[in-house]
Amino acid sequence: MKSKISPGARLRYWFDRTMSAGTGALIGWLGVISLVIILVFGAVITLTGIAQEDGQSLGFAEATWEALMRTLDAGTMGGDTGWVFRLLMLLVTLAGIFVVSTLIGILSSGIENKLDELRKGRSLVLETAHTIILNWSPSIFDVISELVIANESRARPRIVIMADRDKVEMEDEIAAKIPNLRNTKIICRSGDPTDLYDLSIVNPNQSRSIVILSPESDDPDSSVIKSILALTQAPTRRAEKYRIAAEIRDIENAELAHIVGGGEAQLVLADDLISRIVVHSSRQPGLSGVYTELLDFDGSEIYAVEEPALVGKTFGYAIFCYEVSTLIGLIDGDNKVQLNVPSSRVLLPGEKLILIAEDDNLIEMKKFGGRVDPGLLRQSTARESKPERTLMLGWNRRAPMIAAELSRFVEPGSTLTIVADNHGFAEEAAAIRLANDNLTLDIRDGDSSKRDLLRSLDPLSYDHILVLGYTEHLAPQPADTRTLVTLLHLRRIAEEAGSHASVVSEMIDVRNRELAEVSRADDFVVSNKLVSLMLAQAAENEYMAQIFGSLLDEDGSEIYLRPASDYVALDQPMDFYTVTMAAVKRGEIAIGYRRKGAGDSGRKLGGVVINPNKSDQFSFSADDRIVVLATQ
Repeated sequence: MKSKISPGARLRYWFDRTMSAGTGALIGWLGVISLVIILVFGAVITLTGIAQEDGQSLGFAEATWEALMRTLDAGTMGGDTGWVFRLLMLLVTLAGIFVVSTLIGILSSGIENKLDELRKGRSLVLETAHTIILNWSPSIFDVISELVIANESRARPRIVIMADRDKVEMEDEIAAKIPNLRNTKIICRSGDPTDLYDLSIVNPNQSRSIVILSPESDDPDSSVIKSILALTQAPTRRAEKYRIAAEIRDIENAELAHIVGGGEAQLVLADDLISRIVVHSSRQPGLSGVYTELLDFDGSEIYAVEEPALVGKTFGYAIFCYEVSTLIGLIDGDNKVQLNVPSSRVLLPGEKLILIAEDDNLIEMKKFGGRVDPGLLRQSTARESKPERTLMLGWNRRAPMIAAELSRFVEPGSTLTIVADNHGFAEEAAAIRLANDNLTLDIRDGDSSKRDLLRSLDPLSYDHILVLGYTEHLAPQPADTRTLVTLLHLRRIAEEAGSHASVVSEMIDVRNRELAEVSRADDFVVSNKLVSLMLAQAAENEYMAQIFGSLLDEDGSEIYLRPASDYVALDQPMDFYTVTMAAVKRGEIAIGYRRKGAGDSGRKLGGVVINPNKSDQFSFSADDRIVVLATQ
């Protein structure tokens, strides 16, 4: 049988429910109590005719007003006369003190709760055309710095960050490490980037682009994939495609991430990207400077534009139609990237050109009206390929990928000697799956930062030396410190022998590169920096992942630094149109040059200049290199 609930119990339940509704409900109840007190005492004064000594009786309106004044201000009753009137007003004042003090306490508590809520970073973001960054990692500062540069030409740019961290801590750390945000405003929110409700806080439906960083967790790729899934499959998502740039560490998770992204996500395969750049840079010192120049927003960047005036013209003709930009490829009607296409390829309607330019507003078609002196052009010199000996010092999760990538490019009979002292590294190294039989592995256990061990290896006898950071067992700073010690030992060994060692080193933190430069290594690959640059570029350019995927694929066109003597006469003044013609005749595209001390401007690019003005005059020496895009 149902028990009967009394009206009193129902009333108490209703009262409890309204009181638990928050600050607004409490203020409402105090307002009702105040109104009742004022009206009751006003009625009492009117009905009893109580008045001040020698005063007249008050009407209801006037009596209510007197009660209200004493409720709000206890000092009002100081001038009252007549003991009966004073006693009545004292009761009114005491009731007012109780109500007002309670109201002040409730308002203070409510304001404090609201400030706490704001500090938690849980309020809705109402920005439009903003860039969203999900998750927190050491890469976030480089990503923000690059986006700040890219945003300079925009009105009211906003970057919204969501991570599972305290909002105030995030804001303080960003302010400390990026003091100059120029015209960009940073908005931080705390939440879970894989949760549908939390994602709605940063307003992804109105965003311009979304960057998903790899978080510092045990399984970062799973978190990234879940965030992509939450964005693309949300019931309330927008009809328009998102522009998502996501960092994936393990290449084995890339296929699943592509499926989840559904064509809306560009994947930056961090370990794969760094491994390829390390290998290419080891065989061509200075190459990391080329990639840095193409990826950061300080110099020249890659753009995709339509040029209707060139429809029906050949690609070779179009190359010479840009003086302050460099044409490197096109995007066909199926949105596929093609780099270094044949000169005879005719450009079709709807196709986009891929150009390197300092800014998109500087891209201007200008027909070449000059001439190239054939006497300055040179035929390439055939060089015999031979087996290579490479020494790898150090070990991390990218080492197996570096070995596999290296095996794709070396001649049969080449060897890779790996020296490290990680626990269990020998078993991991023995399990490396190489692309072919051209490369033989020589695995040795030892502390690669010890000078005696390095001397015993005879490092100067190797064609290339790679120095990797011990990032799996050490934090970034200690790992870079150990790398620096190894580089200094190699420099000392080379100085004592009066020789030079070809050394390429992987650095984790870009701030340590300047310290490492005293070792005089040929090149430095700053892994965190390059991944951050790639993510920032992908957020701005929807074709960037495809373009760099093609540049780093052994089956496509790659970037090479080749002797200037292979292309043009040395020590002769010429413009870069001449260099461009020499490259085109070989089925290549010249995109810049490298010479000592050229074009650095403090940017540490190793003398690399990309996208020079083709009308400027140059002369090249035997040590200079031409940066070209070629298939071999």
